[in-house]
Amino acid sequence: MKSISAQEIKINILGGLTVALAMVPEAIAFALVAHVSPLTGLYAAFIVALITSAFGGRPGMISGATGALAVVMVALVITHGVEYLFATVVLMGILQVLFATAKLGKLIRMVPYPVMLGFVNGLAIVIFLAQFSHFKVTDADGVTTWMSGQALYVMGGLIALTMAIIYLFPKITKAVPATLVGILVVSLLVAFTGIETKTVGDLGSIAGGLPTFHIPSVDLSFETLRIIFPYALILAAIGLIESLLTLNLIDEMTDTRGQPNREYMAQGAANIVTGFFGGMGGCAMIGQSMINVNNGALRRLSGISMSLFLLSFILFGSGLIEAIPLAALIGVMFFVSEKTFEWGSLAALKKIPRYDAIIVVAVTVVTVFTDLAIAVILGIVIAALVFAWQHAKRINVKTYTDDRGWKVYELEGSLFFASIAQFQNLFGPKEDPEHVVIEFRRSKVVDHSAVEAIDTLASRYQAEGKRLHLRHLSPDCLELLEKAKYMVEVNSYEDPHYHIADDKLG
Repeated sequence: MKSISAQEIKINILGGLTVALAMVPEAIAFALVAHVSPLTGLYAAFIVALITSAFGGRPGMISGATGALAVVMVALVITHGVEYLFATVVLMGILQVLFATAKLGKLIRMVPYPVMLGFVNGLAIVIFLAQFSHFKVTDADGVTTWMSGQALYVMGGLIALTMAIIYLFPKITKAVPATLVGILVVSLLVAFTGIETKTVGDLGSIAGGLPTFHIPSVDLSFETLRIIFPYALILAAIGLIESLLTLNLIDEMTDTRGQPNREYMAQGAANIVTGFFGGMGGCAMIGQSMINVNNGALRRLSGISMSLFLLSFILFGSGLIEAIPLAALIGVMFFVSEKTFEWGSLAALKKIPRYDAIIVVAVTVVTVFTDLAIAVILGIVIAALVFAWQHAKRINVKTYTDDRGWKVYELEGSLFFASIAQFQNLFGPKEDPEHVVIEFRRSKVVDHSAVEAIDTLASRYQAEGKRLHLRHLSPDCLELLEKAKYMVEVNSYEDPHYHIADDKLG
């Protein structure tokens, strides 16, 4: 392990403090979304952040209770109660450990860059829009309306002041994180001037004790498993996707490389523990992670100190933390969303291929309006279909007549499900001579659809009473072919050896 300098210790501890302050309203808000108590969200943030920071595969990345998980949890809590949520979080953690054991972290390689770009832009917008929920007020009758008048002007002014400090303070010194300075200055201004504005305490009390061990009060039965398993699987998948994409983003920003499977193993262990200690579970948080990275806090110490600061707020500093103006924390999150959004991608949309631009926009929009996991899966599916379409158009043929008067079709490109229609149109059995050769030296048979297409073509030539010769096919093709099996000319020295995507092969 690399040694850490005194300067790095200071940066990482102050970075951890900044993230802890920004974490409080987020954890409370996500807990309320999931219809559980604020402490359920705060305990999850403390436990998940502590374990993943200490043992995970991406130092500097912050994990905790997230909105992406909360929106899935709410239906379970409303229908079956919070005890079923705790049991689900434990099972979620177990599934994540199994995913890590299966080394599913390598799935990050399947995410194309346009999907990654859409994910980042979508989450930046989500972070930005989420802050506007704090601009709502509830009157004595329980009616919620948008803030207006002086309260709105005060809130807007404090947000603007916080952001101005964050952007201008680094020009003076970078010894202290500008985001922390912005929070402290605005908090002191409100405290000493008596300005009336919404504070963290308006969201809910964060005072509490140490989290205690608690076995979820649910029946250990198949019926319970039937209820919680679908939720646990969805939560585990969302956690995998959000954590791996956040890890990949930090890798690119810092020019370093994390360990996805180690991170996911730690996250699984963290969720198992938090489920037994009254927490709502969690995964990587891109907003808090960006605060950390922008502050230069890239050591495990930052996440560990963040979680310990968060616990100290719960145990000893609830009064002070509840007095922090929400405007200061909103200003920090506005700054994070601005820094997270890839502004260069807007100009790039005009230059990159149209299909890539469609993927970026689609993933961004779906992330904002539905769910991160759905957006990423949709983006991967679109990218896969585009890839298949582009390769389907690249199957070509060159024809000539050899010395024996046989017509030779020399194929080039991949033969698979998307290209078989074009493949069939390349040949003319009625017009061709008695002997026809199909040369596969520069082509590859990819799947069972391609094998079936070759068999179908063989039937067409047989129906015309003509002889088809197939050259340079893989032995796998020979094993799968039926009607065309005896038309293959085997050359053990020159024939290629590759595997076909087919479940019929032994």
